[in-house]
Amino acid sequence: MFDNGNNLFYSGDLCPKWKIMGTFAEIFKAIGMKKNLFLICLTLASVGASAQNDGRLLSLEEAVEIATTENPAIKASEYEEMAAKRQRQAAIGLRMPKINAVGSYVYMGDDVALDANSLKEPVGAAAGNLISTGVQTGIISQQMAGLLQQALGAMSGLDWSYKLQDRSFGFVGGEITMPIFLGGKINAANRAARIDESTAKEQGVQTRNALISELVERYYGLALAAQVVEVRRQAADGIRKHLNDAIALEEQGMLAKSERLYVEYMMTQAERELQNAELQLSTIKDALNNTLASKEVDYVPATAMFVIDNIEDVEYYKSLASNHNPLLNQVSLKKELAEQGVRVQRSAYFPQIVAMGGGSVYNYQVTNMLPRWAVGVGVSFNIFDGLNREYKHAAAKQTVRQVEQIEVKAQDDIAVLVEKLYNQMINYYNQFHSVEASIAFAEEYLKAKNAAFLEGWSSSTDLIDAELNLAKVRTERMQMAYAYDVALAQLLEAAGVSDEFTSYSRRIDARQITFE
Repeated sequence: MFDNGNNLFYSGDLCPKWKIMGTFAEIFKAIGMKKNLFLICLTLASVGASAQNDGRLLSLEEAVEIATTENPAIKASEYEEMAAKRQRQAAIGLRMPKINAVGSYVYMGDDVALDANSLKEPVGAAAGNLISTGVQTGIISQQMAGLLQQALGAMSGLDWSYKLQDRSFGFVGGEITMPIFLGGKINAANRAARIDESTAKEQGVQTRNALISELVERYYGLALAAQVVEVRRQAADGIRKHLNDAIALEEQGMLAKSERLYVEYMMTQAERELQNAELQLSTIKDALNNTLASKEVDYVPATAMFVIDNIEDVEYYKSLASNHNPLLNQVSLKKELAEQGVRVQRSAYFPQIVAMGGGSVYNYQVTNMLPRWAVGVGVSFNIFDGLNREYKHAAAKQTVRQVEQIEVKAQDDIAVLVEKLYNQMINYYNQFHSVEASIAFAEEYLKAKNAAFLEGWSSSTDLIDAELNLAKVRTERMQMAYAYDVALAQLLEAAGVSDEFTSYSRRIDARQITFE
């Protein structure tokens, strides 16, 4: 893994034309003399090795683009936003009239009729008495009385009932209702729907920011793991060279058997550590593919890790967080939603007024006594419901106060989180410079121990310790750069501006950290 100025490459082997001279001291001496030539050779070898392994060079910008479009978590948040948008559109419909088509067919046990047959006898008796009284008083003549009696008898023989509605009937029509005033309930429902839509968007931003932090951790984690493999491989190669030297010196009687056995023991340990590093590399590759929603591509990081020498102060990031952190924005929206809940409960104190109307367009055996259409206005007002609305209104007010306190606590927590992450980042920056300053000493120390070992003035233990110390220091340097970048990504996530991470890597004061 190394850098050509802008891009970071990884190769399992060094340039095939580069002849390893046996020790880190000899390699670094050559690098110091012909560093540019070495980097060019190493770049070509890395690209060739990547092509042979079907690896695809992937810049950090490309990785962010892939992750934020293909990752299932992003797609899920997009669907959630779309669902919230549809709910908001549905709430608009509460203001619109509701029109329904209705139809019905009814078959009753009997016709609906007005039956007066039971009145025949009393009516006939009363009429007969009137006729008799009229004859006695001379008001009605005998001839007229006979005619009246004849007519009365004929009426008694008739059916004294009238059918109002046939037992079988049906109709097809429509009805319409239109809310006029519901005490502010519709307005509150529409505001709540808009708040829910905004909340879904903020949750999408939160998901995106967390994904970018995860991507940075795994992207640079893969770069670091590849570099650790290279360090372990070079350490194993160096110890293998020492083992060959030790065997030769033992054959010449210049080295004790115990010294040679110690080198063999360290050789097996170095090989075991190399295998562990390769397994770790494979695991991180799978993790990165998971973040990128890719199962087949073998990605190779092409953007170098970096540290920034002149980073903004902590107050700058606290200010960003107070304005952009999606969690704080969601709490603020929950407060607005709770306030709309108060308005909904307050609407119960007002009358509910609804306009309504209806009519039929087709009738089957429906009596003509019924009208074919009707319109009207309905009003309902709850006078007393057992104090239900009073308690619900009071509970909604308490919810607002609860969310206000949650908002205060969230603001304090985010400010503390920003400061914690910022301090961690600065600490990693300081540790990076401390480790970087010790590399030159470790290289010179190894060089001296190697020369002393070849002259028989130093033990294999001292030489291998120096070899492993240089590998340790070089690894720690990259680990500190990795930790710095991960902390920066988490800091930008807390500040709500994770999308700016890639721009940080391109800043003038961003120093590219490469494998040396």
